[in-house]
Amino acid sequence: MKRNSSKITTNCLRKYRKARGLNQKQVAAILGLKSTGMISRWEKGVCLPDTINIFKLSILYRTLIEALFIDHVHELRAGLYQKEETILSKSDN
Repeated sequence: MKRNSSKITTNCLRKYRKARGLNQKQVAAILGLKSTGMISRWEKGVCLPDTINIFKLSILYRTLIEALFIDHVHELRAGLYQKEETILSKSDN
């Protein structure tokens, strides 16, 4: 589990869980978690699942990882493209 330093990470975990007709207890059991607490924290964006659990959620919810965290992906993409552009423009000089 990776803690976000007081920043909430928006995600679509709840939406995809509901679309599959699963409750948090079922998801926790399928992922091998002892309680629903972690599922709740992930869905609220308080913390992020580790890499293995992100893959498991993607498989369970029958969607791409990117779809689960689409807003976060857009933020990261914009930031990386901006940095890339800055670095490439400096190296061209």
